[in-house]
Amino acid sequence: MTRILAGPYCTMLLGDLGAEIIKVEHPLRGDDTRTWGPPFKTYKNPKNTTQSPSFPGESAYYLSVNRNKKSIAIDMKKESGRRILTELASKCDILVENFVPGKLAKMQLGYNDLQLVNPRLVYASITGYGQTGPYRNKPGYDVIIEAEAGLMHITGEEDGPPVKVGVAVTDIMTGLYTHGAIMAALLARDKTGRGQHIDASLLQTQTSILANIASSYLIGGQEACRWGTRHPSIAPYQVFATLDGSVCIGAGNNTQFASLCNAIGMPNLALDKRFVTNADRVSNRRALIQILEGVLSTRKTCEVLDLLENSGLPFGPVNNLQQTFDHPQVRARNVVRQVEHPFLGPIKMVGPAVEYSDAPVGEHIEPPPMLGQHTAQVLKNVLGYSDQQIQDAVDSGGAALYSY
Repeated sequence: MTRILAGPYCTMLLGDLGAEIIKVEHPLRGDDTRTWGPPFKTYKNPKNTTQSPSFPGESAYYLSVNRNKKSIAIDMKKESGRRILTELASKCDILVENFVPGKLAKMQLGYNDLQLVNPRLVYASITGYGQTGPYRNKPGYDVIIEAEAGLMHITGEEDGPPVKVGVAVTDIMTGLYTHGAIMAALLARDKTGRGQHIDASLLQTQTSILANIASSYLIGGQEACRWGTRHPSIAPYQVFATLDGSVCIGAGNNTQFASLCNAIGMPNLALDKRFVTNADRVSNRRALIQILEGVLSTRKTCEVLDLLENSGLPFGPVNNLQQTFDHPQVRARNVVRQVEHPFLGPIKMVGPAVEYSDAPVGEHIEPPPMLGQHTAQVLKNVLGYSDQQIQDAVDSGGAALYSY
């Protein structure tokens, strides 16, 4: 019962691990991200649109986080729709939702309601600000929380305005946290026999992943600032411009800095009293960076990469997406998977991030579902509905059937 990114990302991870995911969608709108485009992947095969909402195709956004799921079209504002959801909750292990606190409780679909019909239910709520506190009823999007919870303040160039991170990292991290919390709650249930309510929020997640930046403020009273690609406590540790691009270099210790100096033909730089230790290099950052920029900016990216190869120094080019997906290591690890979609034809997606020695995670991927594609299947196979009961649910407006 989630839309957009944090919740669908969480449930996609569970689906990757083998969970049967039933995605509950509004019969007319579906997940908000179905319309978030372009780009859209257009339909290649004929689609029977009887009753079905018309979309220009399946959006790339929606396709990115909804694999390995079944979609059912349910109107929870209808009594028959709420009854279906209650019956599902009585049989399922996990419920994940991202409604404003209290909204589902008003429909008798809150945790306190559903744990009565299934005490073993793990009920995970993802919200902008959490279930308690003065902001609990405020809606929250990733970009708003990035601004409100400090991330924008520390992102961007030193003399530039605050900027958002290029991907919705707060949403994604909240999905990751919730996925981990659900797994922990399932382990706890093995001991107690009971489920529990998980309260996950974008605000708390984003605050927690400030990590060392938060600690510097809490322990040292040090207000954070923007550093661009630089690191406040390490030098050199940043992106350097080349003749035709950029290279990122990180010298995290004295040995790595000496390796850098040797690689660029300036071994004596490591002996310069201004740069002997990391503390020295941080104190004299401006002078050091000016020297390195003078050397690196006169060479092409490929030349710099050749110089640094086998140096033991962490480094890499700043790649665009084409270069990223053409990366030999990305190809070797089979990061991109091709899946056959019944109505779109072959689609490419980034597969699971983790590989397991004894589990075939990611070997078989089901394509993201069409809106309501599995309504009849779930009602029949999971809830045991007869054809007449299914038709009654449709006639009452609680469910919708689409012929694909």
